[in-house]
Amino acid sequence: MNTQSAGARYDVLGYGAIALDDLLYLEHFPVPDTKMPIQHVVRQGGGLTATALVAVARLGGRAGYAGVLGSDSLSREAMEGLQQEGVDCEHVLRQEGAGPVRAVVIIDSSAGTRTILYEASHLTIRPSEAISDALLQSARVLFLDGRIAASGRQVAARARALGMPVVADVERLTDAGVEEMMEHTDHLIVGQALAAQVTGHSDPERACEALWREDRVAAIVTAGGCGSWYRTAGQPVRHQPIYPVEVVDTTGCGDVYHGAYALQLARGASVEQCVRYAAAVAALKATKPGGRTGIPSHAVVLQFLRERDGA
Repeated sequence: MNTQSAGARYDVLGYGAIALDDLLYLEHFPVPDTKMPIQHVVRQGGGLTATALVAVARLGGRAGYAGVLGSDSLSREAMEGLQQEGVDCEHVLRQEGAGPVRAVVIIDSSAGTRTILYEASHLTIRPSEAISDALLQSARVLFLDGRIAASGRQVAARARALGMPVVADVERLTDAGVEEMMEHTDHLIVGQALAAQVTGHSDPERACEALWREDRVAAIVTAGGCGSWYRTAGQPVRHQPIYPVEVVDTTGCGDVYHGAYALQLARGASVEQCVRYAAAVAALKATKPGGRTGIPSHAVVLQFLRERDGA
């Protein structure tokens, strides 16, 4: 645990993307040049960092969001969604023209998979100098995502210099500064596709080993239904299987995994314990529709783990 933040106000401080998602549930993914009815439509808050912070709050942690939003109705709706979940938005900056990412998520109800279409022209990156050391030290863990990497790389470097753990959710290499931000991330959690792109290894175990460096605490590669692989100091790459459940919707599973991991880290858990807990939370989320609806409470997760692992 970060000793400088022993009396921290937040378990996890998030600095990254927030979104509004319109979820369209279909019987199956549409074939080109056809028509089909929509089974159900739901609007929910989304975004890599924002959903991770909702997971932190739902699991009983203290979460703060330090992004940028405007004064329009969509910005208000996005922030109210966080506040209703108990995420502190005191440090959100207001800027005209800023706003959440807008996304349409198509859910294939028969397969339990989803496709995301998004528009991010109003996403505004908070300057690194607008994240003070005092704000960083108000939290036990800093959470970043690749969408704000141009500024996030500098904030991550400062956080590490302060002795603060940094957890990052990175989906792609096309965002400016993302590789530099990854360099300053001591708990790097990436999906199998990105890991393969970075390392040249399609096998997640080999990719995890290639991502490991002595100045990291953990390198983790998630691979959907195959589980995750993780490497820590003095240990070989280890595998965390998934917890089999009846999958309804995988929207947000990765974001929730990251948030659950960050919270357990803030609570002082080992990497192995963080990975196990995150796998359970992601599995439980997948049993319900939407990116946030299925996020469980801490008590539900503990009961789930007792039933599945006997611990």
